[in-house]
Amino acid sequence: MTADYERTLRSLLTTDPGYPVPEITATLAAPGNRHLLEYVAADPFGAHVFPGNLPDYRPRDFLADLNTQLAGSPPIHLWCYIPTCSYHCRFCQYPVVLAKGVPSAIHGKAAHWADLNIKEAELWLSQLPSLSSAPVGEFNVFGGTPSLLPPDALARLLRFYRRSFGFTGDTTIRFEGDPNSLTPEVLQSMAESGCTKVSCGVQSFDNHVLEQCGRPSTSDMCVAFIRNAKAAGFDWVSIDLIFGLLDQTVASVERDLRHVAEAAPTAVVCAKLHLRSYADTRTGVAGEKPAAWQGASYRERLAGAGHHWPTLGEQYQMHEILTRGLRNMDYVEHPVMYFARRDKGPEKWKAIMVDQDKQEAEVAIGLGGSSSCRASEAITAVHPAAYERSIEAGIIPLESATGFDGAARESRAVKMALSSCQPLSDHVHQQRFPGRSLFADPWHAKFRDLACRDLVTLDHSGRQIALTESGATLAEAIINTEF
Repeated sequence: MTADYERTLRSLLTTDPGYPVPEITATLAAPGNRHLLEYVAADPFGAHVFPGNLPDYRPRDFLADLNTQLAGSPPIHLWCYIPTCSYHCRFCQYPVVLAKGVPSAIHGKAAHWADLNIKEAELWLSQLPSLSSAPVGEFNVFGGTPSLLPPDALARLLRFYRRSFGFTGDTTIRFEGDPNSLTPEVLQSMAESGCTKVSCGVQSFDNHVLEQCGRPSTSDMCVAFIRNAKAAGFDWVSIDLIFGLLDQTVASVERDLRHVAEAAPTAVVCAKLHLRSYADTRTGVAGEKPAAWQGASYRERLAGAGHHWPTLGEQYQMHEILTRGLRNMDYVEHPVMYFARRDKGPEKWKAIMVDQDKQEAEVAIGLGGSSSCRASEAITAVHPAAYERSIEAGIIPLESATGFDGAARESRAVKMALSSCQPLSDHVHQQRFPGRSLFADPWHAKFRDLACRDLVTLDHSGRQIALTESGATLAEAIINTEF
């Protein structure tokens, strides 16, 4: 064994003695799964962007592919990205623009980025004839912290998108923010503007952990958000939790789960802390500057000062507590990391993107957006100055694109379907790819090997393939190493 692998294995086997050893440990420690262990230890993120295999693709080629798919398309996912934040979390590597100072200054910067977003959207509409008529299944306003928008800018943004895109009676509108900015007044304004879904980056209910992350929010503020969002009448109230944070313990995560049980949000997103740059593998969108915690020397100084970074084994103990606890409360994982109450169904925008019988287009407007169709995908500029220059020059600010050849399109379809955590149907696959079958090689050999390692189950009579519990835990690793 190499020294790196020995360290990784040691980290996996180092757990909190007060809690059971996670069941995934034996799977990851098996010699046949060494590549999976090395993948999760490298701290990648692999269920957000599915990059193509044709790297020299031109953005204009992507736009042509997208326009073709949008003609007569089923409902798509449309989102806009408002990158303003009032502070920068020490773990966050997404593109953000800091908006600080008095409320008027914060509102002014947020409103400026809303106006830029509208200008960019007008460029998309002028260059893609099929876009305005494509029905929108869900419209999301992501960030950053778009809840920093003043009420008039929020109303202007939503009015523009409703008027300009294919909103229908079935279109849902979702907003996200943080506990500091999602005040009762802001929530009420969102609800009155037609938003029915709201999500909040809680990350943890542990005040010490939040402080180490550089977040000014407190546990009480996080609980109050859920209560206030329900009082404002939102149909869908979602929170994000991160495990593996600095000084986080297994007991702290167990307390987080108790807060979830008491507050009963509609949905919970459970993500592992990711510090490797998304740009390394093009599996996410990273900003122009790395997060504070991405600096190895900084992390080492924190450890030297007595702080604790959870081991891989502790992280999987945290993961097991969250996922099993949520399932016991009748939350369903669909897709990977996203848990929603069974009676509410899956995350609509994610289902549009990854469900095997959908996998429709995603159009992202704003700094650092990621857009895709079945033939290619593209990422918008992440540098604010370059983004603004493109907008002012009348150019859609796509920074890069990749395409999919025939084999890659099929592989991408399988990987996206696996990320949904739902069984794969061979009948659906054959309809999409005539003459191909998941129960014929090369797919059958791959899935048979995964079944031998207890990562999937094969139902030959029902012509379905499903991830096991271990397979769902390692879904990102499987998607990005096995195919």
